[in-house]
Amino acid sequence: MTATLTQPRPEQENLDVSFNQERQELLDQLLKPEVQESLTTLVEQLPKLTELVSILNKSYDFAQSVATDDVLKNDTIGAIKEMVDPVKDTVKNIAATAIEAKDRAEESHEVIGLFGILKMLKDPQAQKLFRFVNAYLQIAEEKNSQK
Repeated sequence: MTATLTQPRPEQENLDVSFNQERQELLDQLLKPEVQESLTTLVEQLPKLTELVSILNKSYDFAQSVATDDVLKNDTIGAIKEMVDPVKDTVKNIAATAIEAKDRAEESHEVIGLFGILKMLKDPQAQKLFRFVNAYLQIAEEKNSQK
């Protein structure tokens, strides 16, 4: 009969020492009064935390389903385009008209006299502009008097 003694390997001894040190450090931390107070508070708040996590899970699931729903994405994009396209077209039209009017005004050297202004006052577009300016000024005055 031969008896064999097994010697622990140096690596194993280092791991055991390291593990024991970490465990002792953890116990030291847990024995601090402020840590114990924090843990007590945390345990008391667990029902609220559980409810909050449940709500967050539901919100995440909803957001995930919305984010992956191609039909909803396409419908949303379509609805936004329906609202933006008319505005975009109107802005383009106004910009083009303003640029053309600026170019014409720069090319023209016509002198507009008093009778020319009176003639322009009868123009339907000028009347529309004057009504707009009048309404705008009335509204601005009402808002100023309310302050």
